[in-house]
Amino acid sequence: MQKITSLPADDALPGWYHTSPPRTPRPAHVGQKHARWAVVGAGLTGLAAARQLALNFPDDEVVLIEAQEVGFGPSGRNAGFAIDVPHDIGAKDYIGDVTTAKLVLKLNTLGQNILRGIVDQHQIECQMSESGKYQAAVGQTGVAVLEAYRSGLEKIGRHAEMISGAALPDHIGTSYYKQALYIPGTILLQPAALVKGLAESLPANVTLHEYTPITAIDYSDKVTLVHERGSITADKLILTNNAFAAHFGFLRGRLLPTFLYGSLTRPLTAEEQAKLGGKPVWGVIPAHPFGSTVRRTVDNRILIRNSFSFHTDGRPRDRYLAQFKENHRKSFERRFPMLGQVGFEYSWSGAICLSENHEGFFGQLAPNVYGALCCNGLGITRGTATGTLLADMIAGERNELIDFLTASPGPNKTPPEPFLSIGVNSVLKWGQFRAGLEV
Repeated sequence: MQKITSLPADDALPGWYHTSPPRTPRPAHVGQKHARWAVVGAGLTGLAAARQLALNFPDDEVVLIEAQEVGFGPSGRNAGFAIDVPHDIGAKDYIGDVTTAKLVLKLNTLGQNILRGIVDQHQIECQMSESGKYQAAVGQTGVAVLEAYRSGLEKIGRHAEMISGAALPDHIGTSYYKQALYIPGTILLQPAALVKGLAESLPANVTLHEYTPITAIDYSDKVTLVHERGSITADKLILTNNAFAAHFGFLRGRLLPTFLYGSLTRPLTAEEQAKLGGKPVWGVIPAHPFGSTVRRTVDNRILIRNSFSFHTDGRPRDRYLAQFKENHRKSFERRFPMLGQVGFEYSWSGAICLSENHEGFFGQLAPNVYGALCCNGLGITRGTATGTLLADMIAGERNELIDFLTASPGPNKTPPEPFLSIGVNSVLKWGQFRAGLEV
């Protein structure tokens, strides 16, 4: 029996969760249970995997296990960009190998299409908007990034429109940026509302247990998941819990649990909306990867997301949230001086699972154990696609995207502690410093 050494413990005020429609959580598991399939982690990847397993095996029960409440964890804490186009920051044109980039585009588009279909079928209210995204630069270095990215996108047949700084206020209401590349195709949405809606619309043969953190696990002929009120034994286990997979014994020293921090304003008044101007819904991604992500939402709030920290146990630290809220305020006031009286209603941290070589894991981890792990910041589209495709692969299906994912070398091995934390946090601090006014 292997003990789980770290459990999720996210902070209390994720704005998306508290401003999304309420739902009644499913009861925690109590007693002993056996099922053919168990999925650990009811985020976007786990919800997709459980849904597709249930469709592929309609006579089997699929048990989906969540340590916290659906929508409260990382899947409900991101910036709400469902992105289709690749963005390889290691390549000069941000595209790299064209064949690989086209497959990434196809994978991300699959994730979008799956979500569109479910949202439409079940009428999930998640503020889904086909708004595209603005990749925006403050200085000349960032403008060069945009030019390179536009060139790369053309190689994979995607058109993007360069917008001058003078024209940008008509789009996003601020004159802060020097230039922006508008890329159609990205879907903007309310992530916690989406995840809650996905949970409420699962097939009837999926049993969801929330508030059921797994504290120990036994890998024998069958897999037994132990928690404080009982146990669940499954013929097959699917891990969709990202960096916490390391605490289940897999990909140790290969996953980088990194936290980003967000703040969400109160709704703007009609007068404030008029002062801001621009389009009613938009999203900005920074040209520099350590800059600020900014959104105007359907319900007229402004999101600021920036600042990073790294914690190997996958748990945030309150002191960083308090510190980084000040960064959010400065970033907001630089961009929106006309909204100086608008305060933040919510501030939170949210984990993303990264790897040193920007590769995820997809496939079999051990006998009777499978995983779709590490989305490297593209959890909405990639998580949805890989969770679905993993369930299809387990059912015996093979296709171009499954072959692409299984051919990945997976996440690289990283240095041991304490060198890992020292190195990663140094890179994060240096990156944020170099981002300058894009933060």
